[in-house]
Amino acid sequence: MQDPSRLPNLRPKGDNADPEDLPRHRNGITPQMHGRFPDYNVLDETDHWDEVTREVVLDRVENTPGIRFFTAEEAATLKAYCDTITHQHREPRIPVLSFVDEKLLKGQGDGYQYADMPDDGTAWRLVAQGLEYSAQREWRASSFAGAPISTREDIVAVFADGKLQGGPWEQLNVSRVFKLTTKHICQAFYSHPWAWNEIGFGGPAYPRGYAAFGSDHLGDREQWEPIQATP
Repeated sequence: MQDPSRLPNLRPKGDNADPEDLPRHRNGITPQMHGRFPDYNVLDETDHWDEVTREVVLDRVENTPGIRFFTAEEAATLKAYCDTITHQHREPRIPVLSFVDEKLLKGQGDGYQYADMPDDGTAWRLVAQGLEYSAQREWRASSFAGAPISTREDIVAVFADGKLQGGPWEQLNVSRVFKLTTKHICQAFYSHPWAWNEIGFGGPAYPRGYAAFGSDHLGDREQWEPIQATP
């Protein structure tokens, strides 16, 4: 940890953190086994959680749902899309698409639908078709999933700008569907304990509760919360 650019506020503006430039995780699991809290494992605290919470959280780790909503072809494209958005380019990965698939299979929407958008499941299917269309037509790749990481990132960057066009994209509000899919992706990613390890999230506080609250004698950090690695 000699290079301060490994920390988010000290690297050149706009640069992404390369996991290989971050400390190797030593306790528990993070995506790609690198992070800023190398000795922290939120699952060490499970004895302090209530039974229902413990079962829900551990289920996310131990019982990854199978892909049942998407076809195999759609899943291959969308898994690559989810991994590109979350910058997961090697194992271990949080199986983001599995949780998105489960959400759509159960019809667990957000309680609203924009007038210029199809239902969430249809929107995701059209995104899969659109990514394949753009990868093959515009970037001359064999498929989105089979394209180099740099190509996938370029496609996603244009997607984020709402500028992908042609084919399936003409059936969508491109800017809006990007926000929809990234919202679902972030919900799935950050509900997983491996992501909590990566960002140093202390996990459920019930029934133990909080004590510090920035007090003069206890400080800002709870005793179970991790300390970020320093340069």
